[in-house]
Amino acid sequence: MIGLQIIEEILHLDVYGFGGVAANKDHAGTAFKLMDRMWPIVKGKALKHKGLNIWIYEDGHKVFAGVELEDSPESDTGLELNRIMLNKYAYYKHIGPYSLLGQSGNNMRSELTRRGFVTGLPFIEIYGHWTDDESKLETELLIALK
Repeated sequence: MIGLQIIEEILHLDVYGFGGVAANKDHAGTAFKLMDRMWPIVKGKALKHKGLNIWIYEDGHKVFAGVELEDSPESDTGLELNRIMLNKYAYYKHIGPYSLLGQSGNNMRSELTRRGFVTGLPFIEIYGHWTDDESKLETELLIALK
């Protein structure tokens, strides 16, 4: 898999949003509903953010959808904080339609296993800025390595 990188430096993400369990294993549908709860709060409270949607997949079919804020909120926003710290992870930038993200994630896992790595969770998708040209959509994929 061209472009797959192994990164052995600490990644720290503070993601504000909402988490839930994917009903009927519908991870994407659950994440969209969580995002739809998050954005009105972020916009309504005029919270400065980095503008990128982040979806985090965890054990037990848990999904968290959120955004990185520019600064830690000074008061309770009603948003949940998911603090991620990875010491070693695989990174791949998917360029193309969102409909192919699942296949890219599966390809990453297969290639990592082939190379002798043990993958874990979380699995993270960081969505780049929207463009109408699906062939140019960029999504960063990160998989924790044990």
